[in-house]
Amino acid sequence: MTDRPTTSPVDDDAPLARRLLGRGTWPEARYVATALRAETVGGALLLGAAVLALVWANTPWHAAYESLSQLRVGPLALHLNLTLAQWASDGLLAVFFLVAGVELKREFVAGDLSDRAKAALPIAAAACGVAVPALLYAAAVLVVGPQGDALRGWAIPTATDIAFALAVLAVINTHLPSSLRSFLLTLAVVDDLIAITIIAIFYSNGVDLLMLGLAVVPLAGFALMLRFGIHHPLLLAVPALVAWYLVHASGVHATVAGVLLGLLVPVSKEREEDASYHTLAERIEHALRPWSAGVAVPIFAFFAAGVRFVGGGLGDSVRDAAAIGVVVGLVLGKALGIFGGTYLFARFTRAELDEDLAWSDIAGLSLLAGVGFTVSLLIGELAFGEGSPRDDHVRLAVLVGSTFAALLAAVALRIRNRHYRLVEERETSDDDGDGVPDIYVQRRSSLGSD
Repeated sequence: MTDRPTTSPVDDDAPLARRLLGRGTWPEARYVATALRAETVGGALLLGAAVLALVWANTPWHAAYESLSQLRVGPLALHLNLTLAQWASDGLLAVFFLVAGVELKREFVAGDLSDRAKAALPIAAAACGVAVPALLYAAAVLVVGPQGDALRGWAIPTATDIAFALAVLAVINTHLPSSLRSFLLTLAVVDDLIAITIIAIFYSNGVDLLMLGLAVVPLAGFALMLRFGIHHPLLLAVPALVAWYLVHASGVHATVAGVLLGLLVPVSKEREEDASYHTLAERIEHALRPWSAGVAVPIFAFFAAGVRFVGGGLGDSVRDAAAIGVVVGLVLGKALGIFGGTYLFARFTRAELDEDLAWSDIAGLSLLAGVGFTVSLLIGELAFGEGSPRDDHVRLAVLVGSTFAALLAAVALRIRNRHYRLVEERETSDDDGDGVPDIYVQRRSSLGSD
């Protein structure tokens, strides 16, 4: 189980008030490292499932894959006779978004986003990292020539897949400082929040207000059960499933129910900062994350990534304005948006990048944020309809754009890899044997003397 870092007695604001992405504390560094290890495993499973689907869909046995994806299960009476692919996107991804909701709540109440000074940079960078890809997508579509409903996919390249991005980090074996990795994680949290809002507002059609209003009842019941100490998973599953069904039946994408359930989990800043106490939010996140990262997301990836590009599919995708816009948005838009947002934040707040970092680090991280997958594929389905020709083109574009972004990020970050490996060897030395790297002890001493 991952422990939240405890509050440090060091006053970071005094000497580092004008520093962006400073080193932080040793407990924070340990927390980020643990979180990265957990996310990397999920990213590896996600990558494996996507590759398996892509290969199977382009073999002579592709019809079997398509039949499996379109196999319908579920009761007709409740309008839940869905294909396996639909169950993966509407059902299993709700687990992923529930975990995201809990993580959002913890970050905004007790994490870095609870500190307005620390939250300002990732929020600004994430907002620019959404706006610029959307604008470049629209520009690319207009330049190529508007083709039907191509502009409806403007939000596809705005999302970053943190699990996939961290899997790329693991593959290239980078020694990025914990402050940069923490920035990537916090950026992804804000990115998820914006993506959820976009799905709820722009990709929910024919909303049934009565069914949506009825969903408030089980959501309230879920919150009351948690408040009064009823934490048994089977009991909590009852209002959670009812809320999911009502949101699904209302026309709002069912994953929104997962986010709302996650946000209802109570979080206390004091409890979260106590490393000796495992909070309810922490226990729920710990229990659900393996199912989310190890089951829900890989299965969704398996059904979403199986696009067939042999036999003319690749040529059609290359000529599709929506597909071109997705690649441009992911590769150029995310990089320009996040790097530009970070630079402008530093420029207009007169802040300086921490002396241990270089702007080339921010550039590499910005390229890595162009690895969009899970949410990008989901938005593509919502924008153009699952199984439609344009949805297939967009799915291929997401894979291609994410691959290009990952390769460019690998090149940029590899250049810095040797530098940070040497720095890490120096900074992780523990000459006094107290279990805390000397660099943090020295930093605490220097701050205390000021």
